[in-house]
Amino acid sequence: MTSQLFLTAAFGITAAMVATNGVNAASKAGSKAVAQNRKPNILLILADDLGLGDLSCQYSSDMRTPNIDRLFVEGIRLDGFYANCNVSSPSRAGLLTGRYPILVGVPGVIRESYNNSHGWLSPDAVLLPQMLSQAGYNTAHVGKWHLGLKSPNLPNERGFQYFAGFLGDMMDDYRTHMRKGNNYMRFDDQPTEDGKGVHATDLFTKWAMDYIDKQKDASSPFFLYLAYNAPHVPLQPPKEYENRVLAREKGISPVRAKLVAMVEQMDYNVGRIVDKLKENGQLDNTLIIFASDNGGYGPSESNNGPTRGVKGDMYEGGIRVPCVFYWKNVFTPTRLNDVVMMSDIFPTLCELAGVPVSHHIDGISVLPLLQGKKQDTGDRYLFWTKVKSHEETGEKRQTCVRYRDDKIIHERPESPAYEYYNLKTDSMEANTMAPSGERCETMLAKLREHLAQGDKVPIAAPGAKK
Repeated sequence: MTSQLFLTAAFGITAAMVATNGVNAASKAGSKAVAQNRKPNILLILADDLGLGDLSCQYSSDMRTPNIDRLFVEGIRLDGFYANCNVSSPSRAGLLTGRYPILVGVPGVIRESYNNSHGWLSPDAVLLPQMLSQAGYNTAHVGKWHLGLKSPNLPNERGFQYFAGFLGDMMDDYRTHMRKGNNYMRFDDQPTEDGKGVHATDLFTKWAMDYIDKQKDASSPFFLYLAYNAPHVPLQPPKEYENRVLAREKGISPVRAKLVAMVEQMDYNVGRIVDKLKENGQLDNTLIIFASDNGGYGPSESNNGPTRGVKGDMYEGGIRVPCVFYWKNVFTPTRLNDVVMMSDIFPTLCELAGVPVSHHIDGISVLPLLQGKKQDTGDRYLFWTKVKSHEETGEKRQTCVRYRDDKIIHERPESPAYEYYNLKTDSMEANTMAPSGERCETMLAKLREHLAQGDKVPIAAPGAKK
């Protein structure tokens, strides 16, 4: 199916409308790029530890995030969006594979040390850039990878044609870009010190803008996955941002001021990228997705909105995150409460690109929902799992299963007790109940089945040394 016919079929957009949008975009910027016969560019922006409430369009009164706010106001805001885990690596695995993280070998955080690393991305997993390449997309990843530090799990080996970013979990310093004395910054597979001394948020933005510029006159659409480290600790905003927040927000705590400043710095950079797309005549034909990998971090004084819990919890505050799908003049601005998982992005983008998914995945395409059609996204069992420790005595893990509004969690591995909540009647998960009844029995049986499947998947590379 041609791009023009695909857009007509998928969104009810006529050929004339597509052509007109393309001509207008090109004429505004003087770009030679012709949008009317192309599938949309895709820009997927992922924040790191951004709480559900930490945008001024969400639940924060001390934030000023006008650029991200604009996307949320003019796009499809998903209030029922969930990360695939309450920590980083598993959510990224779910995002890029469309599968539950435990089923692709990433039930926990991937780190440098074997004894403290809880995942190894399965070599059998098919990643989103590999799928989009089949539709002729140019693929790039800028920013934080966090799914492997060495071959065969480097970004270029898993479908990205271009990589400029950081392989590891967190930076010990946003300007030196080091982690425990190691430089994990790469251009493709080569270590680089390019931009050393520049704040990572600004640097990743520059690299993303450079890539967007290079794609301006390309005959193929691009898929750019931009994953910021911000606002993950250490809280190291540029002084001018921090001073601005301190002057504006009287009585704000020093910790909260730094977090707010880091988010506002990221917001400014998102605005720069949107401006670059507009300048190049690419914005009208670019789908922008913005989300966070998990809930906000407690010690950073994150705002997780009207939820219980923080990053690392299976309560809503650890897994429910902000998300928006923005496509100018194509997606109708709206606000939805439907349950959508991060792993749903994979099949949604594949359907959008016209690429059939012939292998098994766990996510579902929510393209009908984005089109304004009715879609029941809650009629499925949803699972969250995180390995908390990796000791010789065995793994300890948190687990969670949800069906519609019913949710059962095993929050504390040291305790055998399950907690049951109905999110419709107890959205703050304040009143713990023991799971009982046929619905709960079925949910627990489904969870045991899910964990048994995950236990068969290796989470360490063959021959890995303890």
